[in-house]
Amino acid sequence: MSEQAKPNTDTASPDTASSETGSRGTVLVTGAAGYIGSHTCIELLGNGYNVVGVDNFDNSERVVLERIAELAGRPISFVELDIRDTEALRTVVTDHSPTSVIHFAGLKAVGESVEFPEKYWSVNVGGTLSLLDAIAGSDVATFVFSSSCTVYGDPAEVPVTETTPVAPISPYGRTKLAAERAIADHLSTRDCGGFLLRYFNPVGAHSSGRIGEDPVGVPNNLMPFAMQVAVGRRESLAVFGNDYDTADGTCIRDYIHVVDLAQGHVAALQAAQKSSCDVVNLGTGRGSSVLDVVNAASEAVGTPIPYEIVDRRAGDAAVIFADTTKATELLGWQADRTMVDMCRDHWAWQSQNPNGYQ
Repeated sequence: MSEQAKPNTDTASPDTASSETGSRGTVLVTGAAGYIGSHTCIELLGNGYNVVGVDNFDNSERVVLERIAELAGRPISFVELDIRDTEALRTVVTDHSPTSVIHFAGLKAVGESVEFPEKYWSVNVGGTLSLLDAIAGSDVATFVFSSSCTVYGDPAEVPVTETTPVAPISPYGRTKLAAERAIADHLSTRDCGGFLLRYFNPVGAHSSGRIGEDPVGVPNNLMPFAMQVAVGRRESLAVFGNDYDTADGTCIRDYIHVVDLAQGHVAALQAAQKSSCDVVNLGTGRGSSVLDVVNAASEAVGTPIPYEIVDRRAGDAAVIFADTTKATELLGWQADRTMVDMCRDHWAWQSQNPNGYQ
């Protein structure tokens, strides 16, 4: 990718944002108020796109929209709706005429999906089919999907490439794979291109500390749980198993800074070609154990984060991290931020917002 085509990695100032408004067209972002969606909206606005966001605030807060505008220098257009409401989505498409879609809206907790699989199929697959129905016959020419490395299951070899066999071991992973296939089938029938982005473990926050991850209830992911312990909201971090075949017995994952991930979505929009739908891993290519992350988070916080070992969690793979060669080749993108950056920025968010957006 040429230097001119690379996504801008800086948040736009108000003056810059105003001068570039709409120069790249309008992007419909589902789940726009969510953790990854909100960071991506800021990157899109900073790169001259208009954004129309939709969200039902099932796992997000309205104040996020104000903070997006504050950080980007201009607001997104927004409509509150459930992704499964096809008619409401169709009205948004008619009213705003997006030329691109980035689809984040969905449920994302592996453990919860084991307990409530029907809910995950309804939202993640039913919602995707609803969206595809709503954009049929529209001017949408680019579609980027927020998929997951969980589609690989518990791979026999790492790092995983995009050709690693898919074998999801949780309902969450199976719904992501089903959604991928529905999108690929849809794009194959029309003059539309895009990417299915299988990303790994997003952590961190905007460096300002103004937006970040604010899960409802007890966090299902490691970093927000650890940071809530550090800020005093919870007594101790639960580490799910220490008897895996790894150096310290805990699971190994590929943790990626959420801003790097957001910039990867902008890069995907810019690299998409008509009548092409490709799968791309977004990660760092490096694996870190649960205890590696706990230690790094403790360093960022300045005090040890207490934890306890509990039983393994259903649906968790032992080791998984990405081969990111394809992302570099097709998108001209790579993750630049380190685990130190991830923990520092996540702590900036949590320490400034000890109770989240409340």
